Amino acid sequence: MKSCTTTVSNSFLSFVLQTWNSGSCDFAPESSRFLRYYAVWEINAFLWISLITITFLLANKLCKLFKLWSQACKIPGPPSPSFYGHFNTISKQSLTELLSDSHEEYGSVVKLWLGPTQLLVSIKDPELIKEMLLKAKDKLPLTGKAFRLAFGRSTLFASSFDKVEKRRESLASELNGRLVERASVIPTKAIDCIMAKLHQIMGKGSVDCKMASQHMAFTLLGATIFGDTFLAWSKATVYEELLMMVAKDACFWASYSVTPFWELGFWRYQRLCAKLKCLTQDLMQQCCKNYKLYHDMDPVSHDETANAGVEATVGSKSCSGIFLQDNFSLQELNGHLNAREEPCGNVMGLMFHGCLTTGGLISNMLMRLVTHPEIQRKIYSEIIMAQKGSGERDKPNIEKMPLLLATIYESARVMPPGPLLQRCSLKHDLKLKSGVIIPAGAILVVPVQLVQMDDSSWGNDAGKFNPYRFLSKTEEISGSMNMDTSIAGRAGERQDQSHSSFVLNDPNENPTFLPFGSGTRACVCQKFVIQGVATLFASMLEQYEVRLHPRSKTNSKPLTNDSIFKNFSSSKIVFIRRSN
Repeated sequence: MKSCTTTVSNSFLSFVLQTWNSGSCDFAPESSRFLRYYAVWEINAFLWISLITITFLLANKLCKLFKLWSQACKIPGPPSPSFYGHFNTISKQSLTELLSDSHEEYGSVVKLWLGPTQLLVSIKDPELIKEMLLKAKDKLPLTGKAFRLAFGRSTLFASSFDKVEKRRESLASELNGRLVERASVIPTKAIDCIMAKLHQIMGKGSVDCKMASQHMAFTLLGATIFGDTFLAWSKATVYEELLMMVAKDACFWASYSVTPFWELGFWRYQRLCAKLKCLTQDLMQQCCKNYKLYHDMDPVSHDETANAGVEATVGSKSCSGIFLQDNFSLQELNGHLNAREEPCGNVMGLMFHGCLTTGGLISNMLMRLVTHPEIQRKIYSEIIMAQKGSGERDKPNIEKMPLLLATIYESARVMPPGPLLQRCSLKHDLKLKSGVIIPAGAILVVPVQLVQMDDSSWGNDAGKFNPYRFLSKTEEISGSMNMDTSIAGRAGERQDQSHSSFVLNDPNENPTFLPFGSGTRACVCQKFVIQGVATLFASMLEQYEVRLHPRSKTNSKPLTNDSIFKNFSSSKIVFIRRSN
């Protein structure tokens, strides 16, 4: 029989072949045994390596857990009633009430255990709040996960501040620059679309305040960002309904630790998100087409605006959109485009977040006007006086309406968009100047409702709705003071005494004014929101009076002992056209 000879460089294979060739080309029992032993050795080695790796990871997590418990012991707060922390207590009592009781008993910094590994730290002292908001730059991972599930990957709404810093700077520059100028014009056109739909609903009776506010915020934001294309878009109603449906369930599906692929409801939610994405792409394509058409009709105006970025001529018959391609086509934002981002993700996220927060502010503003008709009458007189001195009827002079702006600020103070302002430091422990060390990963919250209703910061009337707290009489201000005329962030300019005897104070001078946040993750759209909402109400109140429906008076029951907290969620309002 011909022998089998083979030259093999590998030492182990050489050994195996030598054993194989020792008698014949057939496997000997010793060779088979050796291969089995070798396979067992390889498996055992793999299992030992896996065991050591898993043990190391678990030990590391256990050390972090002990470190968390050790650091948390130094923070004052109520003792945990069970292994699951205060979760059961929160389910029976609102978190704001629990934090209020805890701050009264334990001081300005308190802790609550939401679970064995989840620590919540609440801060109420104004100076510590300011310090914390500057140092804690991250958002909760749940927030970023909710946006990612709904709209895809985005660097505008990610949890880590490092991922959103450049994009936030670009967006802030764009909104606070060109968009503020556009917001003064477009809401005047958008008001007709808003009121047309409201009148259709009012034909059947009154209008739900929450629904009206949502529609106003959606139209205001869409018209300001996308221009006249949005107002003429036939799918705007469907887009609004889809956006609200996605917003309703975003946090629910993001609360799962593991993406629930096994849930049929999750796949229905994903189909809604995909449909929303297609509609967003359609809207942006319409904007791009209209922009190109306007460029072909008026190339001179296009050349004049090309150097300033993608900017349309304000007041033209066909205003082009701000976003002409997927993910912000602005020159400032193109430089920070991430290849992993989903197309349209940032645009959908901006519409989603903007509609929720702006809608809440408009809803609260409407209810304050209908429950304080004397303030509404004064604002109307202020609008008429300001319009008489202005040559442009389509552009309300917001700077000459301090009472309107003060009412917006006061509405945001007494009823902020959310009860808590949430932050997180994902990588590093946070050391406050008071000596308190907050471990990394802890949920940091500011109880905004408590802080903005604190007598020590807002006076004895902190529990009352009083827009005049943001105003000062002109005679109390020295004529030599040089005031900045910025709407949202600085003190108001001295007004003409024939128009108003008040000037607007800077609300941000009070560190406890936090409806738009503060610090490194403050709302970059604050000026845009204030400018847009003020222009919207100036245009609307000039033509309409807002009243509470008679049947809604019995529905407004106080939620607390304070009269400013009322259940206005189901209130009905009516818009009455003014006789003049």
